Amino acid sequence: MKYSHSLFTGAILLILAACSSPSEQAIVTEPIAASTQSIDLEPTEVSSKYASSLPATSDQPTPPDLKASASAKPTQGELQVTSTATLPAITETPRATLGADDWQSLPIIPVVSDRVIEIYQTGLALGNYPNKFSKIGDCGSTPAWFLGDFDRGPDFYDLGEHTYLNSVINAYQGSFERTSLAARSGFNASSLFSPLWADRAYCQANESPLACELRVNQPSIAFIMLGTNDIWKPEEFEPQMRNILEFSIESGVIPIISTKADNAEGDHAINQTIARLAWEYEIPLLNYWLAVQQLPDLGLQEDGAHLTWGRNFFDDPEAMSKAWPVRNLTALQALDAVWQKINTQR
Repeated sequence: MKYSHSLFTGAILLILAACSSPSEQAIVTEPIAASTQSIDLEPTEVSSKYASSLPATSDQPTPPDLKASASAKPTQGELQVTSTATLPAITETPRATLGADDWQSLPIIPVVSDRVIEIYQTGLALGNYPNKFSKIGDCGSTPAWFLGDFDRGPDFYDLGEHTYLNSVINAYQGSFERTSLAARSGFNASSLFSPLWADRAYCQANESPLACELRVNQPSIAFIMLGTNDIWKPEEFEPQMRNILEFSIESGVIPIISTKADNAEGDHAINQTIARLAWEYEIPLLNYWLAVQQLPDLGLQEDGAHLTWGRNFFDDPEAMSKAWPVRNLTALQALDAVWQKINTQR
């Protein structure tokens, strides 16, 4: 398969999309009054444990601690797989029609299909680690913002009533704070295939950030969170997202893709595409857009793109009125849903 190598147009887009630090967020963002009502975002057709109240990054990635994030290869008895990988067939056409606006009512936490088990088994046969995940995306996918606190210890988060998530946090220790080689300020879908943005300290010659990350980390799951920076080249988003999904699936990596909170393009076209691709490829969709609909200002800062920041204290109503802890909680719930599904085969 040949992948497009369209380069991201100029460093100016990196500057436009750069994230400020959480401390800077606290300075420039007006405080929002604490919510006095519980947030009822119960998804449909999802286990009752997800019917919960819903609910940091340097601009440049630092070299990952490969020793700290490494863990043992799958051992005998964890899962029986053949010695050679059999790649699951890629679905060429949608299994059903998803209406233009149907994505808005899809559950926040995915109902995970049997498709992920096929991908997972392929990954184990290829040597992927069952207890690692990767993050693929822009600066919002880096550990200072996204999930990093869950490797830093209980001083940095409080699960509140969601104590069942301790199990999945323990299962994936080392992945939360790891800096991905495929998550960087300004990245859009095309950037993932451009060797120009690969970290030469870890990546091979002419290797793309996506290929490098999956080779170095060998995860079984990847959060893929793109779209905000793709408004600059919207015509490239769907074909490149297909390339990302197919590359990941062929590598035995389960993609968890997410809708975005913003509507910078004006017609929700990117979220429509994200949901349709998740439906077509039968992969988990975290419908984050739906999760922020009950937040003040839809969880967005004045620029309409950056998320409001709060600490990951899921028992604090004021924190849970901000978009970042909501994103981290729903991501943990989505990871747990996938983990529970693949564990049924052990």
